[in-house]
Amino acid sequence: MSVKQTAGIRPARRTADITYAVRDIVGLAKEVAATGKEMLYLNIGDPNQFDFATPPHLIEAVEQAIRGNKNGYSPSSGIPAAVKAIEGMAARNGIKNIRDVFVTTGGSEAIEICLTALVEPGENVLVPYPGYPLYEAVLSKLEAQSNPYFLDEENAWQPDLEDMRAKIDAKTRAIVLINPNNPTGSVCSEETLRGVLQLARERDLVVFADEIYDKMLLSEGRHISIASLDPDAAVITFNGLAKGFLAPGWRIGWGVVSGGAGPLKDYIEAINKILRARLCASHPMQYAVSAALEGDQSFMAGVREKLRRRRDITFAMLNEGPISCVKPEGAFYGFAKLEIPGSDEDFVKALVRETGVVPVHGSGFGQRPGTKHMRVVFLPPEEILKKAYERMLEFASSYRA
Repeated sequence: MSVKQTAGIRPARRTADITYAVRDIVGLAKEVAATGKEMLYLNIGDPNQFDFATPPHLIEAVEQAIRGNKNGYSPSSGIPAAVKAIEGMAARNGIKNIRDVFVTTGGSEAIEICLTALVEPGENVLVPYPGYPLYEAVLSKLEAQSNPYFLDEENAWQPDLEDMRAKIDAKTRAIVLINPNNPTGSVCSEETLRGVLQLARERDLVVFADEIYDKMLLSEGRHISIASLDPDAAVITFNGLAKGFLAPGWRIGWGVVSGGAGPLKDYIEAINKILRARLCASHPMQYAVSAALEGDQSFMAGVREKLRRRRDITFAMLNEGPISCVKPEGAFYGFAKLEIPGSDEDFVKALVRETGVVPVHGSGFGQRPGTKHMRVVFLPPEEILKKAYERMLEFASSYRA
């Protein structure tokens, strides 16, 4: 009996434009590693792959929950202790008019749920260029549009408010603000934040405030939660345990909805419909939230000091020859400008093949037309960073020649 040949299973068209440069480069890196070349990875922002460890009191809280049989489902929005701790942290950050708090499977699920509950096909959301590519991937899946606004490299990578204003149209629903920013390491000034809120108020837009790196400030000053500057603005503040509390693999994030009660009522109910349909985030892992937010945070000073030294090495070394880099003020990324022939993607792929150093091409995060960049993660120990940057600089000089 012959089997009829088919053309294969047709995937949904909504997946056609989904890319994720941070992990897409890994395939090439695996090929190069298989040849025996020493690999120096500067591509994925996972502190636990290097000399950073989850604080013991968080681990103990999860172990106690598991041993205490907290292994069934939790409430859809999260266990009461976690929700209370998150609300308390938001209040300490100056956020008022908190309307809802929910715990999710990482900050990425919170982002996806809130976009899904808000945006119709054909509508658009302002996303920063450069910015974290998850937002574009989710919008593509929703058959909505990412509407890029540029960060200004000449102004410490602050959002370009005039460019943002020019991009808003009748189908714009929200503004994404990543602060501190991935991939540039920039931190928004209060003036910038107030400018974003003014635009959002003028056009009745929701602000998606991605603040996952708020504990990782590397210079003087403080992090300002944008929601704290206007109690009536519709803001969803995203955060989690992944970065500041060194537990990315636990996949615990959250969202805090704040602003005027009337305008947000239906939107909050839509968010909760999705939360209920997907049941819950990991139950035992949620017990780390109150331990993190209400417990000892003294370990953060040591984390910031290590990152500060590695940031300084990055800034010093990646400002030579055809490479330049604005000094990162937060997180653990540098977004270095390249003066090279060809595309930054071709450069990065050649760099991986020839040297074993693995950054990510800047075009994977969005950038102004005509510019070329690469993102480096400065989490590795200092000696590894120095070796990687030395190889990078030598290769860049020969590549440009």
